[in-house]
Amino acid sequence: MSNFVRNDIRNIAIIAHVDHGKTTLVDALLRQSNIFRDNEKIDERVMDSNDLEKERGITILSKNTAIDYKGIKINIIDTPGHADFGGEVERVLKMVDSVLLVVDAFEGVMPQTKFVLKKALELKLKPIVVINKIDRKDARPEEVLDEMFDLFVELGADDEQLDFKAIYASAKEGHASYDSENLKDNMEDLFDGIVKNVNAPEGELDAPLQLLISSIDYNNYVGKIGIGKVIRGRIDKNQQVALIDKDGEIKKVKVSNLYTYKGLSKAEVESAMIGDIVAVSGIANINIGDTLADTENPEAVPFVKIDEPTLSMNFIVNDSPFAGQDGEYVTSRHLRDRLYRELETNVSLKVEDTDSADCFKVSGRGELHLSVLIETMRREGYEFQVSKPTVIFKEENGKILEPMEKLVIDVPEEFMGGVMEKLGPRKAELVNMTSAVNGYTRIEFKVPARGLIGFRSDFMTYTKGNGIMNSILEGYEAYKGEIPERAKGSIVAFEKGTAVAYGLFNAQERGVLFIGAGTDVYEGMIVGEQARLGDIEVNVCKKKQLTNTRSSGADDSLKLVPPRVMSLEKSIEFIDSDELVEVTPKNIRLRKKILDSNARKRARNRK
Repeated sequence: MSNFVRNDIRNIAIIAHVDHGKTTLVDALLRQSNIFRDNEKIDERVMDSNDLEKERGITILSKNTAIDYKGIKINIIDTPGHADFGGEVERVLKMVDSVLLVVDAFEGVMPQTKFVLKKALELKLKPIVVINKIDRKDARPEEVLDEMFDLFVELGADDEQLDFKAIYASAKEGHASYDSENLKDNMEDLFDGIVKNVNAPEGELDAPLQLLISSIDYNNYVGKIGIGKVIRGRIDKNQQVALIDKDGEIKKVKVSNLYTYKGLSKAEVESAMIGDIVAVSGIANINIGDTLADTENPEAVPFVKIDEPTLSMNFIVNDSPFAGQDGEYVTSRHLRDRLYRELETNVSLKVEDTDSADCFKVSGRGELHLSVLIETMRREGYEFQVSKPTVIFKEENGKILEPMEKLVIDVPEEFMGGVMEKLGPRKAELVNMTSAVNGYTRIEFKVPARGLIGFRSDFMTYTKGNGIMNSILEGYEAYKGEIPERAKGSIVAFEKGTAVAYGLFNAQERGVLFIGAGTDVYEGMIVGEQARLGDIEVNVCKKKQLTNTRSSGADDSLKLVPPRVMSLEKSIEFIDSDELVEVTPKNIRLRKKILDSNARKRARNRK
């Protein structure tokens, strides 16, 4: 069978560390490819389309787009930059023939840069390096280029991969050039670099069909939509095909509709062939990793192995005294259905039933990975509780192994000693330290994943918001020993009622409060952090006894310290093993697992 080359198509993914400018780069490419009308209003970071992505300024889900450049269609996949969403990156790399590896002209090589490049090199892709943010005052493009070359060598790149093309860009300004000193006022060099350096898709056109599903979309009208690349042969609308799932089971299905990408939308087509990235609808039970193949010769395409989860949490039906007040979906059936539905699109996630029908063990790649799922569910109207995250250990040859993270910290020199001191008890090992640039020193550590649980908020407080920390899974090593738990206890509400200024005024002497006056509380609810070790119970509902010489307005003169606002991430980091976070569409509350104070004491005594 003859080899067929699609010279009219290039398929690329944009990969990088978080906040190095991937999505802004896609914006610039879209704007300069003239796919928008002159009078069309376009949002910044147009590819970050869901609310959570816009709010947090990060990409969570990989997305497809396509642009036309001089008659050549360039399919582009924007991928997440945060390590917790690495599964999104791993699977979409099977759809492309090259990657644009974006790196910040000042920050240089970061943990996720190494992770995504390693995955690309393993798939024999030849990256194009884009050194972005070249317009920064502190940009150091030549040094960053040297760092990139060293990284390619370290990751075992072959000679062809080492001969990578470097392009300098300012995605924000829409400029790109092969020369760092003379930036052009457009992205022509980048477009040109993609066309010249990315291999055109090739394969057997007259061979039986093979299409690997790498992503799943959902539409209220047509249901599930499978997205993937035609690896061999061709596919037609209304065609009967064989669906081969991950277990090798084969079913006959029909492709109702077939789409390719044009700009930010899908365009319906009658047929597609080798190299096309397509979306197919009409197949109800299609999943990531499935292959659509010829009915006569069904042959599966091997799917990329996704790295295992490292953290797990229990998702539990809400049984607090305030249960059912906010949520639309509150039962164990609702919770179970939603979690198992998430598995269809979230390949890095794992969900297991437990001995209790009301509790499910959910495992993911990190705290952010799980907190984004929790936040998404609460916005959809779900109400539930989650436990403290725990690390997933492995056992090999009778030894317990634990996940280790590579932690990179950029911090002003004045905080350096304190940060190192705080990481000591968390079993962190210093690996490297580089000299200060603009007053910031970069310190690299190897630290157990469990040592980082709850560290981020401590770190931000200690560095007064000036520190930057990034981490990524480095591998597994022998268990490092005990790591001290939280150093401070909880302030726990003594009775059910409404918090008042007088009760809060007396309680704030004991530590930092999380609630203000007028907040409804229940017995066993955590209302603050104690200044010392151990829990303390307080009556925040206590009112001042009125006498004929004391007016009811006397409380107005009490000065209350503003409460600490506990976001979802802060709450998850704060709780201890005997505590839970209660998550509802309108509220995030912290509570003890055992609400009754006498029952808690008995449980402590039994230990």
